[in-house]
Amino acid sequence: MRLHIVVTVCLIAWLALGSAGCSGDPDQVTVDFSKTLPLARPKQSSGEAGTLRGAVAAMISPRETFIHYRQILDYLARKSGKDLEFVQRKTYWEINELLRKGEIDLAFICSGPYASAKVQYGFVPLAVPEVQGSTFYRSYLIVNRNSPFHRLEDLKGQTFAFTDPDSNTGKLVPTFWLTELKERPETFFSQIIYTYSHDNSILAVDRGLVAAAAVDGLVWDYYRATNPAFTSKTRIIKRSEEYGIPPLVASGRLPAAERQRLERALLTMHQDPEGKKILSGLLIDRFLPLQEEWYEPIRAMQRRLAQLKEQSHAPEP
Repeated sequence: MRLHIVVTVCLIAWLALGSAGCSGDPDQVTVDFSKTLPLARPKQSSGEAGTLRGAVAAMISPRETFIHYRQILDYLARKSGKDLEFVQRKTYWEINELLRKGEIDLAFICSGPYASAKVQYGFVPLAVPEVQGSTFYRSYLIVNRNSPFHRLEDLKGQTFAFTDPDSNTGKLVPTFWLTELKERPETFFSQIIYTYSHDNSILAVDRGLVAAAAVDGLVWDYYRATNPAFTSKTRIIKRSEEYGIPPLVASGRLPAAERQRLERALLTMHQDPEGKKILSGLLIDRFLPLQEEWYEPIRAMQRRLAQLKEQSHAPEP
């Protein structure tokens, strides 16, 4: 039986100890990968008069998310005349559920859940960031700089890191690549881990915890530009096609007038000196209205994988 490792988040402990783990189920090991931040649990109802509840899906580890993305949410709260309640959770699914229930007002989410479950979760798109003149991003397949691997096929029998079960660039794309080789992750790789953030996946490759990982190209490019030591021990061996960039969405339970105010603040943020400074620090040009067709390539992958799954469960003739 192939070992399936579930990596939760505790990067500081892992850096201090080399690696740390605990086990209950003999087929499942949990590796602590980054220290989370104590944040308040959202109340049962959203849209309180003086509070804007915002969240970010764990595309980067909790501390980095708190430092970078909170600036945008703080800005929107100030423009709304409200205080910000900043919420973080371990998985994309947890953030999606908070939006569905109306327990948070808005969140940066992954493109995968937006493409596949917009109606299910009641996502209302507010805007998408434009980065270096583009509203698209790619998945990067990365390996250690000193490794002998140059193609996806070279990774058969190796260890691999996914980010989140619902991640587009960190799970859906590499799974789709394997179907083109008539392979499946659980049989192609010797071990699979979940890091629950793209920077953790980069670090896992850097430190040799895994042979390879699939990561959000925007995250890898951001660190290459702002902290090149973080990516210098990794190299890209495959890039995906382009997909619509992860959007900022509102809960369907947030009143329409509030959603419209947030959308206006986002779309004009680059024209405000304070807003422009925040965006520049994140290497974002501006926010633009979302176009649904940008997410069709993701939906096409999802449909193809669903078809293959159905075929694999079909009875023999």
